[in-house]
Parts: sequence; structure tokens; C-alpha cells
Amino acid sequence: MGLTLQGLSKSYYNPHLDRQMKIINSLSFEIETGSFVSLIGPSGCGKSTICNLIAGIESPDCGQIMLDSSLINGLSGNIGYMPQKDLLLPWRTLLENVLLGCEIQHQDKHNALEEAHKWLNQFGLASFSNHYPHQLSGGMRQRGALLRTILFGKKTLLLDEPFGALDALTRQEIQRWLSSIWNQTRHTVLFITHDIDEAILLSDKIIVLSQQPACVLQTLTVPFPQPRDSDVLLSSASLDLKKELLNLLIK
Repeated sequence: MGLTLQGLSKSYYNPHLDRQMKIINSLSFEIETGSFVSLIGPSGCGKSTICNLIAGIESPDCGQIMLDSSLINGLSGNIGYMPQKDLLLPWRTLLENVLLGCEIQHQDKHNALEEAHKWLNQFGLASFSNHYPHQLSGGMRQRGALLRTILFGKKTLLLDEPFGALDALTRQEIQRWLSSIWNQTRHTVLFITHDIDEAILLSDKIIVLSQQPACVLQTLTVPFPQPRDSDVLLSSASLDLKKELLNLLIK
């Protein structure tokens, strides 16, 4: 059980070259239920395309995607998806934004509101619940977007480089939030990142992609128990893993 990609391929037409360009080639991997897996690869290798395929926004040319043994075909609504931008609705307060998924799914309003307030407090956002997105810092907006994704109520989360635009200190803070939340909820998480330290800090396993067309070069297990803090990145084992990942990426 979990998320499985089998023999996935995808091409797009390139008008400048007047031919199809293969972006993903026979991509296969599996993410076990309740695990946190990071996907890394060279810039432009097709990571966001993989996200769109898993989310059902696009369809593969061949291959299949299974979630808990059920075929994903189009927008199934069974995966919580957080893209790179926070996409908070500017006319809704932070509280109203995080409740959006609950409203779409017609969840009980009282229970949804109680759950939202609980998580806003844990995220350090309770005093900002009635603020609009333009009144929030980038880190607050990303925390709000992450909370909205979690409250969507799906057990599988797809996070596409959600912290890439944040400064280093804010990014570290939100990494701690995400780690804390995941250790409480044990969602199944596929985390797209270009940051090797971030992948080592958060993940159970790291899947390394090749240059385009993307295929799996190697899957590495992160040898540190969860939960972990940033000090683990200074260990010799972490540095060895980082070197191995860098060597794979620069091939």
C-alpha cells in the first residue's frame, strides 16, 4: 500500500525543434504508507511534471500511478497537493484560507473550525488568523498553505518545492514545523526539493533523478532516526550521504 509509479513516460512537443521531447522515461518508484520520501534531481529534469502527473493535472503517455492499489486517472482528489507558490486567496483571511478544503469537502463546520484553531495555534499563527495574505510574511503564508494542505484531510501529501523561495532562517523554521507535524500525523509524503540538506533532514528515503528525460538513478535510505534536528547535518554519516548524492547529481 502507498503510492506507486510504474513505467511512467511523458513527452511534450517542442515547436522550436519541431519534434516531441521526452521529459520522463520509464519512471518507477514506490512510497510506502506513512513514509516521507524526497525527490531530487538536476534543474529542469521534470520534477514538477511528475507532480502534475501524480496530482492528476496531466496524464502520462504510458505507465500508471497507483494510490493504495487504486489507479489515479485524472483529478482524483485523493492527494493533498501544495505547489511552489502558496496560492492563498487574497480576499480570504488566513483562517478562511486554511478552511477552504474543509468547505469544498462539506465537512462539519464546527469540527473543521475547532481543528483549524488547534493547528493555527500549533503553527504559531493563532494571532494572525484574521489577517489577509498581504498582511503576512512569506513564512507565515507558506505555513498557512501547508496547514490548508494538511486540513484538506488526505493521507497522502505532494509538496512541490514549497520552501524554495524563503530565506534560509525562515526555511529552517518551517522545516522544523513540517518535521514536527509529520511525526504527529505520519502522512505519506512525497517532497520535491533541490536542497540536499533539506532532503537529508526530513526524509526516510531520497530518490535521485537523472537529467532529462528523468529516470531513477538511485534510492538512498537516510540512516538517522526520526524525529531529527539540524545538528544531524554536521555528522560524518550525513556528510558522506551528501557527497554520495552530489556525485549522483553531477554525473
